[in-house]
Amino acid sequence: MTKKLFAEAVFKFLLGVMLVFVLVFLPAGSFDYLQGWLFVGVLFVPMLFAGIVMMAKNPYLLKSRLDAKEKQGKQQLVIKLSGLMFVAGFVLAGLNYRFGWYMLPLWISVVGVVVFLIGYVMLAFVFKQNTFLARTIKVEKNQTVVDTGLYAVVRHPMYSATLLLFLSMPIILGSLYALVVFLAYPLIIAMRIKNEEKLLENELAGYSEYKQKVKYRLIPFIW
Repeated sequence: MTKKLFAEAVFKFLLGVMLVFVLVFLPAGSFDYLQGWLFVGVLFVPMLFAGIVMMAKNPYLLKSRLDAKEKQGKQQLVIKLSGLMFVAGFVLAGLNYRFGWYMLPLWISVVGVVVFLIGYVMLAFVFKQNTFLARTIKVEKNQTVVDTGLYAVVRHPMYSATLLLFLSMPIILGSLYALVVFLAYPLIIAMRIKNEEKLLENELAGYSEYKQKVKYRLIPFIW
């Protein structure tokens, strides 16, 4: 672990906290937004814990996860669309609270928390099984195909986990209107997967055979 990596991780964590506060609580017009606090807690407490573990056990993976600069045009579009989705969804959830539009009952938000944590546990298993999981689409030196564990079920279990994480976010925030915005995520991630698989087939030895072995990309028996 280097001081530079530590400083970058801390900076990006604090920046993320600040952005969520601005995007959620500023539109809400109040810090009394209970579901907003529930969301902040379930998002950033596990994230902080995961960051500490990666820093101690696998700084290479942490460095890969902090690198979000996509070079491919299609993937840059995916990043922009994802960012737009998050901004629109979070702001809409805050406005939902401010103007008293229909709010989901608190118990449904708690169910959303459970789903979110299941997604986080799933993500932890994926990180343990595959240390080449960068945030950008690229093939690392000495990278090999992983075909065990969750990778024996679907080809992109990390994205399967993010489906649970991201689609549960508006539910935790108690906003059906924000959920409509976040329903764009499956389409966005499908675009990313199709482009990513073209690169993996061309640059990662054994990936074409792996595709024949594991039929489903994201959700078993569906796609």
